[in-house]
Amino acid sequence: MEFEKNKKADDGELQEDEEKIIDQDDGKGKQKKKKKKQLGGIKTMPFIFANEICDRFASAGSHANLISYLTQELNMPLVQASNTLTNFGGTSSFTSLIGALIADSFAGRFWTITGGSIIYEMGLVAITLSAVLPGLRPPPCPTQKNCREASGLQLGVLYISLLLSSLGSGGIRPCVVAFAADQIDMRKATVANRKWNFFNWYYFCMGIATLTALTVVVYIQDNVGWGLGFGIPAIGMVMSVLAFVFGSPLYVKLKPGGSPLTRLTQVIVAAFKKRKAIVPEDPRLLYRNKELDSVISVHGTLVHTNQFKWLDKAATVTEGETTNSSPPNLWRLATVHRVEELKSIIRMLPIWAAGILLVTASSHQHSFTIQQARTMNTHLTHSFKIPPASLSIFGILTMLIGLALYERIFVPIARRFTGNPAGISCLQRMGVGFAINILATIVSSFVEIKRKKVAANHHLLDDPKAIIPISVFWLVPQYCLHGVAEVFMSVGHLEFLYDQSPESMRSTAVALYWIAISMGNYIGTLVVTLVHKYTGSKNNWLPDRNLNRGRLEYYYWLVSGIQVINLVYYVICAWFYTYKPLEEVCEDDKDEDKKIEDGEIPYKRLNDAIGDGNGDIELVRNATV
Repeated sequence: MEFEKNKKADDGELQEDEEKIIDQDDGKGKQKKKKKKQLGGIKTMPFIFANEICDRFASAGSHANLISYLTQELNMPLVQASNTLTNFGGTSSFTSLIGALIADSFAGRFWTITGGSIIYEMGLVAITLSAVLPGLRPPPCPTQKNCREASGLQLGVLYISLLLSSLGSGGIRPCVVAFAADQIDMRKATVANRKWNFFNWYYFCMGIATLTALTVVVYIQDNVGWGLGFGIPAIGMVMSVLAFVFGSPLYVKLKPGGSPLTRLTQVIVAAFKKRKAIVPEDPRLLYRNKELDSVISVHGTLVHTNQFKWLDKAATVTEGETTNSSPPNLWRLATVHRVEELKSIIRMLPIWAAGILLVTASSHQHSFTIQQARTMNTHLTHSFKIPPASLSIFGILTMLIGLALYERIFVPIARRFTGNPAGISCLQRMGVGFAINILATIVSSFVEIKRKKVAANHHLLDDPKAIIPISVFWLVPQYCLHGVAEVFMSVGHLEFLYDQSPESMRSTAVALYWIAISMGNYIGTLVVTLVHKYTGSKNNWLPDRNLNRGRLEYYYWLVSGIQVINLVYYVICAWFYTYKPLEEVCEDDKDEDKKIEDGEIPYKRLNDAIGDGNGDIELVRNATV
């Protein structure tokens, strides 16, 4: 039997493990040819995106209107309800790091996604039961005055359901994007020639799912019942798991490369142990072992950079180590690739941190905007009223239209001026998003001033349940601006983290996106709590029951100021950022000297460097970045 193996990558397809098997048939000269199924490629996207679409439908459907469930059904005060949602939103984002580490260390992305989806389903079932069973809710309070709040048991069921949802989403969020990208060729040369952007299409599909949830599920929750309103997302999540598992035979499932935190710690420890060692001036003398790094550098090896040179001590080969057997003690000697993994993460952190304050500024706006909408005229026609939580559809629609226009119109035009195949870089894209988000917050403050002015003119400031004669569509511009900001900021941020992270840490890097959201939500809770506590009881900016007597516009001005400071910080960090240098493997990767990174990067093999003559150590020349 003879095996012939090929690796092909064309427009978006990563075809691995393709084998041609030739069998001799009883010496009669007949041959049987059989091809093994090609793994990965575009054909896997329907299964992966179906999983993520159903998951996003379930999460958006169950959480978009949850502020109304907490305040109207469980009789929670506004600030407590908003903080509850923000805290559990932060928890679900924080658990993304745990899920990413599990996926990158030992479980793999496929099984992490599957397990997370099942746990998430348990949370949806629990909150559905709390909405169906009368004993799990306090008595109704239509006047919203002197309401009996939920008991400890009733809150316990709610918190368990939110906790399960948080744990489940921790296994899904950081892995789906990386797992989908594993199925297609994401090398620079291929991406540059491709006429579509994977991250744009990912966000587009997620936007469709969110839009459906905000129109259908939210309407059912407000007009039919919360039991059915939560039950539909639970059914959607079941379909999500089935769709994802059904496509299992087609997926490329990369083997976990071991704990990324362990590798990063090993580099730090090795550099500390060799703190007195002298780093060679010629970076080609630093330790490199392709066989050792093969699992964590499938698509290319990271090239040495001159930043953070103290960490190069970890890859400095001392006199005693040159006679050691392979593999080395990684707590004393690390490869250049592993050192550069740590450098890449360190370079990314300042840019990543800029997203934290952005989330802080916008963490509570959704909750407060829904409460504003409940006091406004929500009639779309004489007989149909738009649910307040469904106002988010304007932001989603703007994002969907913006993504299409961005890819079809903006990128080709920008490409002519910048020469960048993507039109503008990820960092430039994020910067535009930061600026637009500031404008959206300022617009929000002026809309609130207008709303209260109309309420005052009609003597409705002291009636929290009154409908102020001002159209709810005054809130639409701020939603549209947030949608445009999403096109630039969120997509650019996610693409930046995926592209600039080491390939063996991409789930962990995507988890950083959610960690930023988590930290931003927690800081947002702190800001709202402090504002509520220290702005007095008479003219409180964020009152518990009557928003008409609040100063919500002051809060918006405060977060606008935070965002301006954050934008200045981001511009400084982006200006000094150095992109990750990668030594990519050409298709004819059997020829070792055919390596590219915006041109050829030569390297030579150092035979017998560790005394066994098998040439496991290689030296690499520093690339100019």
